[in-house]
Amino acid sequence: MKLPRVHLGLAVVAALSLAGVARADLTEGMKKGTPDIKSISALTFGPEGILFVGDPQGAALFAIATGDTKASEASEAIKVADLNEKIASLLGIESSKLLVKDLAVNPASTNAYLGVMRGTGRDAVPALVRVERGTNKVSAVDLKDVPFSKVELPKAAQNQMAITSLGYAGGKLYVAGLSNEEFASTLRAIAFPFKEADRGTGIQIFHGAHGQLETRSPVQTFTPFDIKGETHLLAAYTCTPLVKIPVSELKPGARVKGTTVAELGNRNKPLDMVVYEKDGKRYVLMANSSRGVMKIATEGIDDIAPITKPVRGGGTAGLKYETIKELKGVQQLAKLDAKRALILTQAKDGAMNLNTIDLP
Repeated sequence: MKLPRVHLGLAVVAALSLAGVARADLTEGMKKGTPDIKSISALTFGPEGILFVGDPQGAALFAIATGDTKASEASEAIKVADLNEKIASLLGIESSKLLVKDLAVNPASTNAYLGVMRGTGRDAVPALVRVERGTNKVSAVDLKDVPFSKVELPKAAQNQMAITSLGYAGGKLYVAGLSNEEFASTLRAIAFPFKEADRGTGIQIFHGAHGQLETRSPVQTFTPFDIKGETHLLAAYTCTPLVKIPVSELKPGARVKGTTVAELGNRNKPLDMVVYEKDGKRYVLMANSSRGVMKIATEGIDDIAPITKPVRGGGTAGLKYETIKELKGVQQLAKLDAKRALILTQAKDGAMNLNTIDLP
């Protein structure tokens, strides 16, 4: 997730503009070339059209200056039917050999970007695709001779769980995944422009459905979320605890216990989540593998009693939610603007469609 990738990005861009920070500062240390991305698991945007790419196979992060910084004058919805077929045709492969890994919206232009893997197994190759707002044109992102920077993740596990989710806020890139530390579940806060990545912070949570403390369950998706003026990460895990973690506690080598604020049901994997405001209240919209799309009310999240006892039988506890029944087959979710979101859905026949929805 995947994240308020969008709504926070807009605020950051505005803040940087007011502060008079030059684009050159944000691209400090970047060089022109072709980034050696080995795989893609997660995307998110920072300011000035800078796209962050998580490469779990290479245990590395890339920052790419897309140059896509012109604000779109288009206000219409993004809508593309059979997107998987269009991407596959663009990349010269069969759609059965295409895997869409993540979706992000560039707040500078409101164009949509998808990270995909073409091919299968060890022969799979990463690619980036853009969908232009206003025209719905689907095109490959050329990564030859682009300004980029790279940072490697020390002690990261060398597998697909090395980087599970990305989010940008307050001049830092937040990274979730697994490491080779004793507390394998790791969150990192990496200042941008990149200098280096530290060993990260080990995260412990109480997992309601499992009825125990855990340190090896990776965050599947997260989003930055302000609570009483302090930035937290709202992180979702498989089977499905929702946990709040203050970013002020993310120190190199530290071990932090997150506060479990909701248990949203077992036998389920969270896929994406975004934060939005409606009628003066804040909500989290979260897509899931088997429990549909949830609208989670965050009222009272600042002082809610943490979940510290088992929640059995697939039950729920903590923050309340409702399931948006009309949203089915959602595989990817990203915020488009203050009132709308993008969803990538997959039909029973395998067709993948990109559509804009009103935030519920």
